[in-house]
This record gives sequence, structure tokens and C-alpha cells, in this order.
Amino acid sequence: MRNFMNNLRNNFARFMYGRYGLDQMGRFMSNSLMVMLITSLVLSLIFGPTVVGQVLYYISLGLLIWMYFRMFSKNIYKRQMENVKFLELQRKYGGTFVKKWAHLKQRKTHVFFKCPSCKLKMRTPKGQGEKHVTCPKCGTQFTKRT
Repeated sequence: MRNFMNNLRNNFARFMYGRYGLDQMGRFMSNSLMVMLITSLVLSLIFGPTVVGQVLYYISLGLLIWMYFRMFSKNIYKRQMENVKFLELQRKYGGTFVKKWAHLKQRKTHVFFKCPSCKLKMRTPKGQGEKHVTCPKCGTQFTKRT
């Protein structure tokens, strides 16, 4: 059994040689299609066959085909350029979610506030009383209670 699994792994590695494989965009597509498939399944179980459930199912099916096309593609340069564009979009639009998540995780240990003149967000540990703060961006000095 162990020999069979090793042969299977070696054959798959040989098949994938020279192909693009899975990257950040592929992982995002995989997670998105799983969410859409589960949502489609729940909608069909609760409400019966609905148009929304069928649309989600077909979108996720198309996403699955596109994901496998990208993963097995031998045109590595084009797939890398697609991934770079995806990462730029993720950095541009997904960064706010990451920042808000980090803010929520740190709200028990830190105080967040904005500079009165340039509106730069800053943080300081809780429980330090009155604190004199100098904004690193504009140099404005002000006092905040932590």
C-alpha cells in the first residue's frame, strides 16, 4: 500500500512538472467556489430549486474549470501575470478588511485614535493614563487619555 502511494505521488509530480500549479489566486478561487457551492446547496435544501441557487452552482462550476485550467497550464508567465494582477487588487481592496480585523483583535489591549489635523490612525497600549502624543506624519502634538 505504501509503495502504491509513493508511485501515485511520483506519477502526479511527474505530470505536474512544467505546469503552473496552485497560487494565491487559485486558493482564493477554491475557497470562493466552496462557499458558493455550500450556499447553493443550503438554498436548494431550504427553498427547493431556486434560480439563485442554480446561478451560484453554475458560477462555481465555471470557477472550478477556470481554476483547474490555470493549475494545469504550461504557460507559466501568463499565469504569473494573472496572479500579480490579483494580488494588486487584493492589496488595494482587501487591505481594509485586514486592517479592520487587526483593529478588532487589538481593541482589548490598545487604544486607537486619529490625529486631529491629518487624521492618521495611531494606537497606544491601554492603561497608561494621560499621554502626550506627537503625530509621526505631520508633527502635531496633542494629549490623549489611554
